[in-house]
Amino acid sequence: MENLQNIRLAVDAIVFGYQNSQLYVLLIQQKFGSENSYWALPGGLVKNDEPLKDAVKRELKEETNVDVDYFEQLFTFGDDVNRDPRNRVVSVAYFALVDPSKLEIKADSDADKVQWFKIKEVPKLAFDHNSILKKAEERLKAKLTYEPIGFDLLPKEFLFSELENLYCTILEKEIERRNFRKKILSFGIVEETENYSPIKTGRPAKLFRFNKLKYNELAKEGFHFEIKFA
Repeated sequence: MENLQNIRLAVDAIVFGYQNSQLYVLLIQQKFGSENSYWALPGGLVKNDEPLKDAVKRELKEETNVDVDYFEQLFTFGDDVNRDPRNRVVSVAYFALVDPSKLEIKADSDADKVQWFKIKEVPKLAFDHNSILKKAEERLKAKLTYEPIGFDLLPKEFLFSELENLYCTILEKEIERRNFRKKILSFGIVEETENYSPIKTGRPAKLFRFNKLKYNELAKEGFHFEIKFA
């Protein structure tokens, strides 16, 4: 007997932002077939003729007004056949890292609200989205130690203390700041600029920037970025 599939394919976007020494995630609020509204990850069903990455970019733009250049595929969620009570839905989750200060968020499409939530204050989400978010946070913590992805969360020019605080915040560990600074600068991919922080507190502090071209060149030669904590 022929087994006809009736499975829908969706995409979900986990967009992390970092500001004021806090990690945030972008969430939307919408109604899911009832009078109750739930916060959820941005996302939706993939069109028949649409590549997955195009689908996740489209859904994010439609629901939050956010454009993201680079997404990384996280995981496929579908082992729980009842993860969506309306239909059998398999979701391919993607995550991205952004600087929230550069973005203007606005709810549209089928989203009633859009908001940045501190990662420690995320409410109970729709479907299995809390599990998806947890998986994304684990991936972020791991990748932070072996790829320089943290710079995607910072402004183009930043204080070195902001980079240190980012690692402490996301990894939830204290670091030996002198050794951290020495290690990062030894890679040759973070450069001191001629600009100073506009915040006037004590001695003027120089701003730094990440040289992505230099990093890409070094990576081709076998350079391995690694940050270890005790």
